Amino acid sequence: MSIKYVSKYFLAFGIVSAMAIPATTQTFTSLVSFNGTTDGNQTLANLVQGGDGNLYSTTLKEGANGGTNYGGTVFKMTPTGTLTTIYSFCSLTNCIDGSQPDTVPALGTDGNFYGVTSAGGAHNDGTVFKITSAGTLTTLHSFGGTPDGALPAPGPIQATDGNFYGTTEVGGANGLGEVYKITPTGTLTTLHSFDGADGSNPFGPMIQATDGNFYGATSAGGASNDGTLFKITSTGTLTTLYSFSGTDGQEPRGVVQATDGNFYGTTYQGGANNDGTVFKITPTGTLTTLHSFNGTDGNGPRSAVIQATEGNFYGATSAGGAKNDGTLFEITSMGTLTTLYSFNGTYGENARGLVQHTNGTFYGTTRQGGASSDGTVFSLSLGLGAFVKTLPTSGKVGAAIKILGTNLTGATSVNFNGTAATFTVITGSLISTSVPTGATTGSVQVTTPNGTLTSNVVFRVKP
Repeated sequence: MSIKYVSKYFLAFGIVSAMAIPATTQTFTSLVSFNGTTDGNQTLANLVQGGDGNLYSTTLKEGANGGTNYGGTVFKMTPTGTLTTIYSFCSLTNCIDGSQPDTVPALGTDGNFYGVTSAGGAHNDGTVFKITSAGTLTTLHSFGGTPDGALPAPGPIQATDGNFYGTTEVGGANGLGEVYKITPTGTLTTLHSFDGADGSNPFGPMIQATDGNFYGATSAGGASNDGTLFKITSTGTLTTLYSFSGTDGQEPRGVVQATDGNFYGTTYQGGANNDGTVFKITPTGTLTTLHSFNGTDGNGPRSAVIQATEGNFYGATSAGGAKNDGTLFEITSMGTLTTLYSFNGTYGENARGLVQHTNGTFYGTTRQGGASSDGTVFSLSLGLGAFVKTLPTSGKVGAAIKILGTNLTGATSVNFNGTAATFTVITGSLISTSVPTGATTGSVQVTTPNGTLTSNVVFRVKP
């Protein structure tokens, strides 16, 4: 089911050029309604694009549903909405393989996905797992509460050093959560245990910023117990950047670093109307509230915003809007917010967030609503063009780089800020290359028979 209406957008493609585009058709499409049986139900996670161009995520165990073994699932979905369950948790005795995955896995540079379950494993405190696109799962670590944490949430991210970094919501030395590092083979190191004063119960994914450090959020703790934003080095030195106090937000949900170098994020509650906020914060900790939700335009964003290829930010709220079932919104860096879509239950409710596929379209999930009230997957097209995405987004000369894209078959050139690179087209969605000698920091471009595609973020050449 598609719902269309016309609105005007201006495209600043990638980060290096800008052009005006005419009025475009905005199209919302409900792609999948979970049925609560073999395909799971109530996903709490967003989506991630794989090297095959498909989208991957998880569904959560709920009641007597949630997959063949009632422990939740990992699924893949084509951009047009064909869904396949590739793994059902609790396939092993006592759910030793994990249970209740409630966050999106991360795509590793090896093409596999790395994620977490919030329960199950050897101690029923959750796991870190690796899974192939074909559904072969390997449990890398079982959490045990102390000292390595429990209830990992969200999943880890892969850093430029090849290791994965993540958080647990509870456990650790003080029972208030921790930051950990885990190697691709499963060796885990606790980097920091929160103590309340510096935050507690971290929530939302960390990101690695252009300075090489990691930035994240805690949902509680800090000066007013309303949550914090923090910076942490790869060796575990943590700095509290900001403590929320309620009027400026409460329960932050993570941040994204924008092309202007600042960080943008959301809080689930707090703000002028206690319905949550969108904020900007500088790397040194100066916070500006860009928007306070008021219910009519949304309430309770559960994930951070993303920055799209034309420079604006996009996100979702879990409630509020015309039917109080949540919204999709766009917001500029100056704080001008536009409600793009209000959910009505039929096509989903309680939206979890958005991701932009390299075909230019946004995709997301809802925890509830749809034909069986078990959640949905949807797409939102705003007429933004296709682009390419590098994995990772920085590296030294000679470093192996993967390029994700759409319709890459027949590509004739790849260049790093104008410097040509040798490359191999693996599939129509994936190119393998390396940083060429003489490359400098800038955009990556791929020339295909259909035109030239530009990276959505700057690729940084490391010394």
